[in-house]
Amino acid sequence: MARHDRAKGTRSLHTPPIKLQRRRERHGRGLRGTLLRPPVPAARSRADRFDQLVLDAAHRLRRTWAEQMAGLQFAVETVPPVDPAPWEFGQVPLGRLYPGDDRQPPHIVVYRRPVETRAADPDDLAELVHDVVVEQVAALLGMEPEQIDPGYAGGS
Repeated sequence: MARHDRAKGTRSLHTPPIKLQRRRERHGRGLRGTLLRPPVPAARSRADRFDQLVLDAAHRLRRTWAEQMAGLQFAVETVPPVDPAPWEFGQVPLGRLYPGDDRQPPHIVVYRRPVETRAADPDDLAELVHDVVVEQVAALLGMEPEQIDPGYAGGS
């Protein structure tokens, strides 16, 4: 609040003291709210981190197979659709290749929840995502996964 000093004709700033409100911490939970702001990597959601793993795996393969992977798109879905493909004999797919046609380019979909449930820890998750991407790219190119990436772990 601004206050005028009438005797001197000058103006000075006077702010009333800030009254701190103490919020009652029920049940000992402490203050609530976000701990980390969104630009901080730790503030990213689990889905965002998974998306980044898929992008990293695709990027690693594009360094070697850029020409063959031209136009290939990647996507992440939470769970696979209810209707399985004919070649998926009662198992939950971790990823699918949708070959391209005249209307759309080929794309690979990685299913987040089935992959996450099979991973033991974050390192295992990164390796499993990479293996799923390698398997799908190998299927697209008609090659063995070991030919696509010599570091392919493949079910071991």
